Amino acid sequence: MKIQFFKYQGTGNDFIMVDNRLENFPKKQTKLIEKLCDRRFGIGADGLILLENDQNTDFRMVYYNSDGNESSMCGNGGRCIVAFAEQLGIIQQETTFIAVDGEHFARFTTAGLISLQMKDVTTIQVASDYVFMNTGSPHHVTLVDDVKSVPVKELGSQIRYSDLYGQAGSNVNFVEPLSETLFAVRTYERGVEDETLSCGTGVTAVAIAMNVIGKTTSNDISLLVEGGSLQVRFEKEDRNYTHVFLTGPATFVFSGEIDLATL
Repeated sequence: MKIQFFKYQGTGNDFIMVDNRLENFPKKQTKLIEKLCDRRFGIGADGLILLENDQNTDFRMVYYNSDGNESSMCGNGGRCIVAFAEQLGIIQQETTFIAVDGEHFARFTTAGLISLQMKDVTTIQVASDYVFMNTGSPHHVTLVDDVKSVPVKELGSQIRYSDLYGQAGSNVNFVEPLSETLFAVRTYERGVEDETLSCGTGVTAVAIAMNVIGKTTSNDISLLVEGGSLQVRFEKEDRNYTHVFLTGPATFVFSGEIDLATL
């Protein structure tokens, strides 16, 4: 069986996109999805995303990590599937779609970026050395003095598999404040089990966490990731964060066809 695929990336976080509106992709084959994401023996990506029909919104987003397992929300992937839907002619300047964590609104900005509304965040755990919250995916956020020197895979893996988060684990973000409104971020992603060049739900968690612990009073925050820069805006009332928008690029890389029988 041959399938057509499209490769997209959002600040270096890259995805295999498949139009599955005809429902012919073997979505239960975990090992197959893992092989497609393999950078040596497959197409190569941090994850695979299926675009499917939905009765109540423009489309459904189904996201798989590179380990082949269906996963929680992916912010960069959300922006990329919006760009993909526009390329397919499903949407134009704005859209509402459904993902694993509920409905999302998104629009194209005048600068050609994509602004994606994330879920509201109302439950935040603040400890002495970290902040934890779920922004569509679970995120551990910790401050560091020099983010460039952090052994992200080693330390991230230790926290991800620690007793703190149990078998489900958590994504782990290391953050260095650069100014009142600018933060440098590196992220270890569960399911990828390594550092990625960018994590959308991760920088969303970082922006909110920095506001919660008083590192910024701004509600418009820029975040430098290994693959570029992203922006997070939100509204705040007490400890409730609403109208959260993640803005950044979503870029088409290439497309092709692959015979699944060869994997």
